[in-house]
Amino acid sequence: MLKNLLASVAIAGVMAAGAAQAATEIVVQYPYGELFNETHKQIAAEFAKKNPDVKVTFRTAYDSYEEGTQKILREAVTNQLPDVTFQGLNRVRILVDRDIAVPMDDFIKAEKDFEKEGFHQAMFDIGTQNGKVYALPFAISLPITYWNLDLVKQAGGDPANLPTTWDGVIALAKKIDALGPDINGITYVWDITGNWLWQAPVFAQGGTMLNADESKVAFDGPEGQFAMKTLARFVTEANMPNLSQADARATFAAGKTGVHITSTSDLAKTTGMIGGKFELKTHVFPDVKPGSGRLPAGGNVAMIVSTDKAKQKAAWEFIKFATGPLGASIMAKTTGYMPPNKVANDVYLKDFYVQNPNNYTAVKQLPILTKWYAFPGENGLKITDVIKDHMNSIVTRSRSGEPEKVLQDMTRDVQKLLPKKAS
Repeated sequence: MLKNLLASVAIAGVMAAGAAQAATEIVVQYPYGELFNETHKQIAAEFAKKNPDVKVTFRTAYDSYEEGTQKILREAVTNQLPDVTFQGLNRVRILVDRDIAVPMDDFIKAEKDFEKEGFHQAMFDIGTQNGKVYALPFAISLPITYWNLDLVKQAGGDPANLPTTWDGVIALAKKIDALGPDINGITYVWDITGNWLWQAPVFAQGGTMLNADESKVAFDGPEGQFAMKTLARFVTEANMPNLSQADARATFAAGKTGVHITSTSDLAKTTGMIGGKFELKTHVFPDVKPGSGRLPAGGNVAMIVSTDKAKQKAAWEFIKFATGPLGASIMAKTTGYMPPNKVANDVYLKDFYVQNPNNYTAVKQLPILTKWYAFPGENGLKITDVIKDHMNSIVTRSRSGEPEKVLQDMTRDVQKLLPKKAS
């Protein structure tokens, strides 16, 4: 009897140990807690229901995409990497170049009927580098315009026919600005991470950041000249104030700004802050050149950076769920981002877009989506800071009267930081 009892205890102990070993813990870190905390909380809860053998632990959110990348680069040296990191779309390149990101191709090949789950080639293309898939897009954003229709009406504008050119936007913004000393005509969130709203007006005109072999600056042509002059016109003609991203959002939400140009990712937060104080309408990004014009996809991707094989497998299951139909639909409903997953958009969110037309504005722009450009070489991150500094000189009014000269100086400074091509 005692022998049997001891045997039973031993077997139970082995089974308990086996169960404990079966639960794989993965550490996940993502950016912008104010936008994504609730999103990841809900996704993790749903994931746990279907994957009880994987425990998801979150680290404190990165403050920004830049901080997230810099942190990963440091942690790779000190062996303190998380297992899954969510990075800006334009940060895939640097993590691949540093051999930190883990390719997902074998995981993708092992999946059956993956396309039926809404995963398609365009999703893979966003995270592809050097012919391999290193990231799956999680949250996609595009630049749009946010309009206070109450102020539009007061200024004599037509809410049913909002402008689609910068000339029209600036003209209406000037009228709104004239409504009172506490009213702003326009705010443009030029300092969004990664020069995103510098790239947008350049790409919209059909331009590029660099030439084909990435040896020379290309944004100094007509497209870049148009973009820099437009930024200056916001200041010199429409009297745009110099506000931080958070202050510009808060000022618009308080009903004090006519048109606010930023990412669709801000929609849920901004709508909540407005709280019905005025009628909000989102509209397309102006002056996208038919045929050649594109808009850079913002947002973030999920990447595996674990060096442990078991954790890599668990990390893949989490990423697959987060970017799949249910995870993607949770993301869309809790933020203003769009899911790149086809089933999420076509099935899970069909009624959502009918009930929330402001969220559909960016979806309509998906056919002109292009990659958010990442500058090459060791100075890639430094180049984004250089561009930001030159744009800052326009917005602070110190050089708002000489946009062409600012562009020349910016071109010179960026060219110096590009990798030297072998002759």
